[in-house]
Amino acid sequence: MNTKAASLALLALCEVAAMALWFSASAVVPSIAVEFTLTPTQASLFTSTVQAGFVVGTLTSAVLGLADRVDSRRFFMVSTLVAAAANAAILLVSPTSPVVLILRFVTGACMAGVYPVGMKMATTWAKGDMGFLVAVLVGALTLGSAAPHLFNAFGGVDWRFTIAAASVVAVGAAGLVNLIRLGPGLAPSPPFEPGNLFKAFSSSSLRLANFGYLGHMWELYAMWAWLGVFLDASFRLNGGGADPAFWARLTTFIAMGIGGAVGCLAGGLLADRHGRTWLTMAAMAASGTCALVIGFLFGGSPVILGVVCIVWGIAVIADSAQFSASVAELSEASLVGTMLTVQTCAGFLLTLITIHLMPHLVDGLGWRYAFASLAIGPFLGVWAMGRLRAHPDAVRLAGGRR
Repeated sequence: MNTKAASLALLALCEVAAMALWFSASAVVPSIAVEFTLTPTQASLFTSTVQAGFVVGTLTSAVLGLADRVDSRRFFMVSTLVAAAANAAILLVSPTSPVVLILRFVTGACMAGVYPVGMKMATTWAKGDMGFLVAVLVGALTLGSAAPHLFNAFGGVDWRFTIAAASVVAVGAAGLVNLIRLGPGLAPSPPFEPGNLFKAFSSSSLRLANFGYLGHMWELYAMWAWLGVFLDASFRLNGGGADPAFWARLTTFIAMGIGGAVGCLAGGLLADRHGRTWLTMAAMAASGTCALVIGFLFGGSPVILGVVCIVWGIAVIADSAQFSASVAELSEASLVGTMLTVQTCAGFLLTLITIHLMPHLVDGLGWRYAFASLAIGPFLGVWAMGRLRAHPDAVRLAGGRR
């Protein structure tokens, strides 16, 4: 793969395939509950243990500078193979076993060699299109994370199909990533310096970009983790057709996967042309509004609810790549991989709170009001990106388009 387009297309394909592991188990929670009794805490742990593993993995990678000091393709390959093995091993034990949580943790830790490393590989080809290139990778992540919902929808109630399919396609990604060529923007590896990771928050402009990202992450993964459960419950109350579970899974995939991929690509193009801070503030305002109103549609018209979910799926991820693009543009070239790894580490650490908070909010407030709490993050994120827009370093964003 010698050209920019070919390398990026293959990188996106590998990212989609590898990231299917992320939500492979959490997507099948409703199906597992048909055979086994799961408490709300157990259901949350199917997702949050992956987040915890990712936090540990990214923190380790950041301290050691692995994303900038190890060949990106080899790092991606090894990480994906280990994650695929851990995911497939779930089929060997009972879903209620603590071993499953350990396997999910290992999968999450390995994703530290997939997500931020994939974004770094994309930035090596950037030339006036940083936002779009990173958006392609985040769109791939979104599609990959949503793919298990599609597998689950067409795999019947046998959740084992989803787990197996995600592992098989990930192994394919581990092999194909070696065919990718890195771009001319690849910087020389920096010397080992653990203190580099603190630069993500010691620089005022990087700090504001990361605060904006934290506001975005407060909402994103809780929405992704619980949207399918929300739709399943709503469609069972009103008009989910002959098979409300199928329509809930399919709607979740369309909102998260198709809508999310469209949102990422559109957000990348708009941000490169009109500015990063403008795009992120607009997207967070829209997604925060959706979080506030979605609960009032619970149990109502499936069509209207589905449309709003798709709008939310587009808005909630449209800005994600632009926080990473901003960090890449504001960082030293030799530390882009480490800065992206620190950013994702902090963001996913925050998701542990909201993913576990949701079932308690549902129990206490019901679905009508539970998602409203997620609006706090994007509205605070709007404030942070507004501050960054006025910062002198903002001229380095999107070729001066802020």
